[in-house]
Amino acid sequence: MKAITLGFAARAAMAAALYAGAALASPASAQSVAVTSIVEHPALDAIKDGVKEALAKAGYTEANGLKWQFQSAQGNTAIAGQIARKFVGDRPDVIVAIATPSAQAVVAATKDIPVVYAAVTDPVAAQLVPSMQASGTNVTGVSDGLSLEKQVDLIQQALPQVKRVGMVYNPGEANSVVVVKRLHELLPQRGMSLVEASAPRSVDVGAAARSLVGKVDVIYTNTDNNVVSAYEALVKVGNDAKIPLIASDTDSVKRGAIAALGINYHDLGLQTGAMAIRILKGAKPGEMPSETSDKLELFVNPGAAKKQGVKLSDAFVASATRVIE
Repeated sequence: MKAITLGFAARAAMAAALYAGAALASPASAQSVAVTSIVEHPALDAIKDGVKEALAKAGYTEANGLKWQFQSAQGNTAIAGQIARKFVGDRPDVIVAIATPSAQAVVAATKDIPVVYAAVTDPVAAQLVPSMQASGTNVTGVSDGLSLEKQVDLIQQALPQVKRVGMVYNPGEANSVVVVKRLHELLPQRGMSLVEASAPRSVDVGAAARSLVGKVDVIYTNTDNNVVSAYEALVKVGNDAKIPLIASDTDSVKRGAIAALGINYHDLGLQTGAMAIRILKGAKPGEMPSETSDKLELFVNPGAAKKQGVKLSDAFVASATRVIE
């Protein structure tokens, strides 16, 4: 009888261990993550891919039962609102909202479903959270805000003679409005001035850039989604008019900017994914402070510089994290 009892206990322990192992192997059972982005371009796509990779490394995969869905608003804020309302109706465990317009749409649509924003330069100005501290709401996330002082340093290091800085931006994107205002304050302190050109839609980027020809010595771009999604139009103007382009998005260097000091957006996606995983495991977003990334990388493109009529110094090129040939 004793042997039978021990055998039963052993079998029970083994079953419990197997059950626990199965639970560990399949943490995503009956859980769902909905991801939305204002538009698809390399930086935002890298965030989405980073989020999915972080989830997969933690065992949250579709094969293990995770329900994953992604929708792009294709640059349209009205569509962003529609996607937000659909996701709220789906009641996922976490909504990841990439870029300011999509994040604003989602935050406006729900006060209880956990929301993790990503690639929002100034989440406070965008009214997503009251501060970068724990919000006490259903919202947290990862900002891609950059020190504009370092961006101005970059312009002066790459192009010491520059006096007039042009910027193409979407006046409807809160991030870009904040950057323009700050540059109007910073540049005069360095003996430079800002010349603006608005591009409310991606199709306006080329015309806005052409309006700067003859008025500026360089065109600087922040992470404005309209501009980044249509960056080739900006590059054509830069090449044709011999105006160098400097960006804050390193992927833009591969597309024709001469230099950029920016965040690795895949890493930002991994960081965003880690926050989503914490929520899936029971953490409350309102108790999680918003995060930033301080891992900046300098990309330079000497070939693009040549096409845009400038030569980068050997020392500047040598200081780059990556040189695009």
